[in-house]
Amino acid sequence: MLLDPLANALSKINNYEKAGKREVFIFPSSKLIEGVLGVFREEGYIEGFEREGEGLRVRLAGRINRCGAVKPRHSLKKGEYEKWEKRFLPASGLGTIVITSSQGIMSLAKAKERGIGGRLLAYVY
Repeated sequence: MLLDPLANALSKINNYEKAGKREVFIFPSSKLIEGVLGVFREEGYIEGFEREGEGLRVRLAGRINRCGAVKPRHSLKKGEYEKWEKRFLPASGLGTIVITSSQGIMSLAKAKERGIGGRLLAYVY
């Protein structure tokens, strides 16, 4: 049974990366998953993705060591950026945390620049 599509999609990406595959098909897809994958693409962790029917075909770049969904989706306040980086990333400056805010889905670095908070969605390094 599918309880959290984002967690299942990121788990599948993680498994395909470890197996050395170049492509993964994620089904079902959603705008949330597309937003998270868009941030992964901007940061260079995946080469790209395209919609195929009700799913997504993701082209992997071989750069992901680990990715996952943040459960539960904690709230992020303006001054708490380092707290969450220490919790989910292995070292300072290594990896990206994806958040959702009133201004859309973005990386934690963009949220720092804009001085906004939101909710944690996923991490990748």
